[in-house]
Amino acid sequence: MDQVFLKMSPLGFVWETQDPFLYCVHHRDEYPEGNSSLGPKASLEGRILGEDFDERNPWKMYHGRNVPGFPEHPHRGFETVTIVLEGHVDHFDSAGASGRYGDGDVQWMTAGSGLQHAEMFPLIKEDDQNPLHLFQIWLNLPKKDKFVEPHYKMLWHETIPKIKKVDESGNTSEIILIAGTFDGEVAVSPTPDSWAAKPDHNLSIWIVKMDADAKLIIENSSETINRSLYLYKGHELMVNESVLKSNHCGHLKPLETIEIQNGKEASEWLLLQSEPINEPVVQYGPFVMNTEQEIQEAYRDYRNTRFGGWPWERPDPVHSKTTPRFAKYANGIEQFPK
Repeated sequence: MDQVFLKMSPLGFVWETQDPFLYCVHHRDEYPEGNSSLGPKASLEGRILGEDFDERNPWKMYHGRNVPGFPEHPHRGFETVTIVLEGHVDHFDSAGASGRYGDGDVQWMTAGSGLQHAEMFPLIKEDDQNPLHLFQIWLNLPKKDKFVEPHYKMLWHETIPKIKKVDESGNTSEIILIAGTFDGEVAVSPTPDSWAAKPDHNLSIWIVKMDADAKLIIENSSETINRSLYLYKGHELMVNESVLKSNHCGHLKPLETIEIQNGKEASEWLLLQSEPINEPVVQYGPFVMNTEQEIQEAYRDYRNTRFGGWPWERPDPVHSKTTPRFAKYANGIEQFPK
């Protein structure tokens, strides 16, 4: 029996997770130059527009027809955490909120009782490539919080703690602290009704970048925590006595101490950990509830109310090419990164 991992599996487009994380999607697209409408300055011939998910292509339109991305669609009963390492996302929702974020920013959105939103990937540069690299993590809510008021918050990259640890050989590991704590540092707080908002839930989301041959120690204070590590760049990691190969996920046992020794290439990996919610999960499309009846109610509510309707002129709105990073919340307050 493996001494460290409960399970290891290869990474695909959708990554396997553990409670309370529902899943994680990894987008890596090498978009070409943009046109005047912020779509690709390239032929779309042969693509199934509206359902363009062909992994053989270096970039995809997803559900977009003019601009890549995900036009107007609903959610209920969970949260989305969108980490944009490269490129930009334009946000619009049924509460009238909007924004543009990217290049290291994180959007934390609690869908709660129900919200529609659009997530479009504007190709801002007309004379250069527009690469996109992001993760979207779906985080469950417990039954008592599934009908909280929808809310979103921006974690601008300028405010996200980045912790550098140098090992005895002088090699560096950088921990980008999106949620949780590390070595006394505390992440920016998430949305107020998030499962991550309560410290005793021990929820952490980290992006970790390690030099070749770097070593990193992770301490654990819980015997019930779920912890997963996703190696998406690099050759391999030695995790205590076990090897995690590139493009693989490992669900870790809740050991007291994890020692991670990087291989001969610089690496990047994602860590998701938390105490579990330990409730039934019934998911159908964009709704995550506890029972089949609640799923049926979610669809009925959406048909009847459209979760507040859609105040925008089109289902796939984008901001202008020159719009800076910003957030405009449902209460009308605008925020810009400092």
